[in-house]
Amino acid sequence: MDWKNEYQRWATATSLDEELKKDLEALKGQDKQIEDAFYKNLEFGTGGMRGEIGPGTNRMNLYTIRKASEGLAQYIDAHGEESKKRGVAIAYDSRHKSPEFAMEAAKTLATHGIQTYVFEELRPTPELSFAVRKLNAYAGIVITASHNPPEYNGYKVYGEDGGQLPPKEAAEVISYVDGIDNELEVQVTSEEKLKEKGLIQMIGAEIDAQYIEELKALRVNTSLLEEMGDQLKIVFTPLHGTANLPVREGLKAYGFNQVTVVEEQELPDPNFSTVSSPNPEEHAAFELAIKYGEKQDADLLLATDPDADRVGVAVKNKEGQYVVLTGNQTGALLLNYIITQKKENGELPENGAVLKTIVTSEIGRKIAEDNGLTSYDTLTGFKFIGEKIKEFETSGEHTFLFGYEESYGYLVGDFVRDKDAVQACLVAAEVAAFYKSKGMTLYEGLLEVFEQYGYYQEGLESLTLKGKEGAEKIVSLLAQFREQPPTEAAGLSVESVEDYQTSVRTHLKKEATEKIDLPKSNVLKYKLEDGSWFCLRPSGTEPKVKFYFGVNGDNLDNSKNKLSELRKSVMSKVHERLG
Repeated sequence: MDWKNEYQRWATATSLDEELKKDLEALKGQDKQIEDAFYKNLEFGTGGMRGEIGPGTNRMNLYTIRKASEGLAQYIDAHGEESKKRGVAIAYDSRHKSPEFAMEAAKTLATHGIQTYVFEELRPTPELSFAVRKLNAYAGIVITASHNPPEYNGYKVYGEDGGQLPPKEAAEVISYVDGIDNELEVQVTSEEKLKEKGLIQMIGAEIDAQYIEELKALRVNTSLLEEMGDQLKIVFTPLHGTANLPVREGLKAYGFNQVTVVEEQELPDPNFSTVSSPNPEEHAAFELAIKYGEKQDADLLLATDPDADRVGVAVKNKEGQYVVLTGNQTGALLLNYIITQKKENGELPENGAVLKTIVTSEIGRKIAEDNGLTSYDTLTGFKFIGEKIKEFETSGEHTFLFGYEESYGYLVGDFVRDKDAVQACLVAAEVAAFYKSKGMTLYEGLLEVFEQYGYYQEGLESLTLKGKEGAEKIVSLLAQFREQPPTEAAGLSVESVEDYQTSVRTHLKKEATEKIDLPKSNVLKYKLEDGSWFCLRPSGTEPKVKFYFGVNGDNLDNSKNKLSELRKSVMSKVHERLG
């Protein structure tokens, strides 16, 4: 794309939105910023799109929203009148422009005669997934950029099962979106007229109530909750996002009455003013919650990201200091509790299956298989877990028990088909209550799990490489690791290389290969002689490349040391190749 021509096309458009026109004028003379805003179209990928808010073809604005929605509308049109009648459910988070973008999407779809259901106020992403299923909608949209910085927003598309669109359907939608030549020419009817025709309907309280009822059904041990509900002290922060009301209502329904919400972070704030990043994966996001916890001697601290699909958990360690658990550790605790309690109650399905991603800890597989259950790996991205659940429903081969990924995403009840921080908060509180009933902290519970299944430790490093130059560096780095794979790391030989782009696993010592039965993805995973592993994966939604590490040691110190050595070794190779 010629960014100068694209910029001129926008700058000379007679009907350009007034606010965007002013923003565009403010960019005059700033060629680097203009190039970044116009050098390409904002990519609509398998997970939708995400980008900085502002004018330009490579930005989130009402025209790129209309373009995406026009593509989705054409996709739905092609699937017939019944699909149009079933329609699309739309939710949005607390970010800048989220309500406006949600309504632009609704207007674009409804202009095609497609029924739309728009939440009257911000709602969690998992509740949108639930709404798609409850309303028997044909698709869903969430306006969110999850835990990205405040200048970002995004657009995620869901299929009729409430899961993010799997690759085949996503590719079909992408082809329609890419076929729209001029986003400035997409026409929409007024909101007022579309509401008069009944094509835009507002939804809210009824879906909320049904969602809470489903959450109640996830309680594993009701007698435990009756006994311990008043004793467990919880501090919760929604980090200025959408989880405030549903998590509080859910905890109350579970019988937890000693819940304190971090006041400074309780209300929606698109600037996320109290945190450098609204991401519970980053320990700094817990700073205020920890202060509250120390004042109240809380047993459990919970923090959800803005669209409430991820949750972080912090608990006191042996020294009495609050530590934030990794996503893998929280997942291990939830999984172990669900399995052991269901087994004790005689409710564990014989054909039960646990789903995790390829970069999630191997402790999940160990816990599942030691309890006679099957575990499956999926590609990174919860849509693949949702797709697998749908497959189980169709085949009857397995009963879904639990799904999770290392990046703080969990799913317990399949009435939602995306990661659900509201579910995870409630079950985490129940697990903490269980250990408290035994006179233990949740951290001591984690050590008990490690003692039983192995001292697994995992780590993550991310490199942010922005703009055109950054994108080229990421492509080059993956190509180098693919064409010249390392033969050792941390003094350990590489035993196998898994290339998810070619779907081939190569065993280096045996000089043998086998097929990987997963969709293609630009990911490389290396397994070492002692079972340790590391993985390279470009982010699908941010200008980042991520590096994942996993080890298993004899004890906590041993596993931490192994992880540190592996991380150092791999990252030195990365920086060497980046130059």
